[in-house]
Amino acid sequence: MSQAEVTGTESIDEQEHARDADDKKPKSRRPANTAFRQQRLKAWQPILTPKSVLPLFFIVGVLFAPIGGVLIWASSQVQEISLDYSDCIKLAPDVSSGNVSKGEYAYLSDNLVSSTFRAKSPQKQKPYWSKTCDSPNSCTCHLFFEIPNELPTPVYMYYRLTNFYQNHRRYVQSLELDQLKGTAVPNSTISGGTCSPLDIDPVTKKAYYPCGLIANSQFNDTIGNPKNLNLNSYYNMSKNGIAWASDKELIKKTQYQPDEVVPPPNWEPRYPNGYTASNMPDLHTNEDFLVWMRTAGLPAFSKLSRRNDDAPMPQGQYQLDIVDNFPVTEYDGTKSILISTRTVMGGKNPSMGIAYVVIGGACVLLGVLFTIAHLVRPRKLGDHTYLTWESNQPSTAVATGRDDRFGPNAI
Repeated sequence: MSQAEVTGTESIDEQEHARDADDKKPKSRRPANTAFRQQRLKAWQPILTPKSVLPLFFIVGVLFAPIGGVLIWASSQVQEISLDYSDCIKLAPDVSSGNVSKGEYAYLSDNLVSSTFRAKSPQKQKPYWSKTCDSPNSCTCHLFFEIPNELPTPVYMYYRLTNFYQNHRRYVQSLELDQLKGTAVPNSTISGGTCSPLDIDPVTKKAYYPCGLIANSQFNDTIGNPKNLNLNSYYNMSKNGIAWASDKELIKKTQYQPDEVVPPPNWEPRYPNGYTASNMPDLHTNEDFLVWMRTAGLPAFSKLSRRNDDAPMPQGQYQLDIVDNFPVTEYDGTKSILISTRTVMGGKNPSMGIAYVVIGGACVLLGVLFTIAHLVRPRKLGDHTYLTWESNQPSTAVATGRDDRFGPNAI
């Protein structure tokens, strides 16, 4: 072998040895030397002193307390009446045999009525109710109440439910979003999916439309327009505009044919013969359905049912007829009708104002206490005696023969 070949072989061996050494060398986990990785970015590091902190307490208190007062005042300007008719079918007198009159009613107890009005009528009539039943399973509840002063526009009508947990995890997930968007989802996709167990009809083997627990449990009491008994005329309230525009954009008209799907079990009274070409529901325009599908976050909630943005609600005695279909007593819940106005701050909800007042008052109180403490017993700023390493307590460090003041054994 020539000298050149020997030299070439040694060079190759040295390269392989160097490569092996590089592979065995541990990789460094040190972050890159940049301002962000090494935390050298510019930052504001305020020094909190009594002169800077105490004014902040008073400023927050002076700002928050008046804002809270305004919110509470705005909430008090909302006029509303709430009528609980949960036990109407059970407790209200049956006047099916005759006309509804003041001689055939029962007064509502105080715990079933809540009302707030700016003006109180000295001859205010206590609310009462009665019912008429065409059959044991079909009854209409008649609510009689007084509006002591004219309600300005807009006037809203809500139904309120309690102890109904729309926020339950399985309940919230029980829907087929593509089906609501209008897509004719095949049965194989719906079966065993998020709508289960209300996905496929066990008899016809067709998909429910709309499927799932939310749609099947939709509030189905039929609420009429309030009738002014003094004027013998109805105060017309519309269902248009009660749903969010975003919900209308999400839920579209279906591409299903009527013979491809069946109504959910609780919808069968409305569709006793199933879906046909003339009664196929258009969920995009059914605003009651859109409102119900936006699930509530708490077990007690109110949902908008009707509104009137054009005419104020006159003063007088009113009658409201409700076909009672939605059961609530089985799960110890309640249902109420709420007629309300609003202000620029929204509906009646004083909790936000109370929170602002409490926070503002707490800040002022703490500011006063801290100011007194600072004046009576001020603390010297930058006093090194408050630092632990300047204390007179004995050191617990172990002598190592080297300077550990800034090492791992430093106190």
